[in-house]
Amino acid sequence: MMQSTKTARIEVLGNSILSALGAMKIAPDRALRIFAEQGITTIESTDWYPVEHVLGAYRSIQAQVGPHTIRAVGRNILKNAEFPPGLTTIEQALGSLDVAYHMNHRGSGPMGGYHHESTSPRTSLMTCDNLYPCPMDLGLLEAIAERFRPRDAFLIRVQHASSTCRERGDSACVYSLSW
Repeated sequence: MMQSTKTARIEVLGNSILSALGAMKIAPDRALRIFAEQGITTIESTDWYPVEHVLGAYRSIQAQVGPHTIRAVGRNILKNAEFPPGLTTIEQALGSLDVAYHMNHRGSGPMGGYHHESTSPRTSLMTCDNLYPCPMDLGLLEAIAERFRPRDAFLIRVQHASSTCRERGDSACVYSLSW
C-alpha cells in the first residue's frame, strides 16, 4: 500500500492499535486478517507502526464490519492507550486528550489533534481534526464521559455539534458534551 505524503512519517504506538483487537473480540481472526492486509502482521504494545497502515485497517473495518465497530474501537482506546496520569475530572480528561494523542503518535507531518473548549461549568466542545474516523472519536469521547462522569451528573450527552464532518471530507468534527 502506498503511503500518503501527509502521513508517511507518522507512527502510532501499538498499545493504541490493541483497542481495535479488543473491540473486535467476537471476530479476532478477522481483525488480525484486516491488519495483516495492511502490512501489520504482529502487534506489540510498545512497538511503533506506520499510521497510514493503521488508517487503512480502520477504513477496511468500517467498510467491512461497519461504523459501530469503529465506534467500539474508540470506546476501547482508554483501556490501552497512554494517557497522562492523575486525571480525576471530565474537564481534565478532555483537556488532556490532545496530550494523550501525541503520546501515542510520533513523527513529522500534520497529524491534527483534539482541541477542548469549556463553554460553561457543565458543557464543553471538542474539535477533532486528527487522522481518525469520526465514529472512532465519538466512541472515545463517550468512554471518557463514562469514566470521568461527575458524581452529580446522571449522564453525559455526547453529540456531533456541527454540520462539518470528516466523513464528508471536512477538516474537523465538533462534538458537544453536556452533563
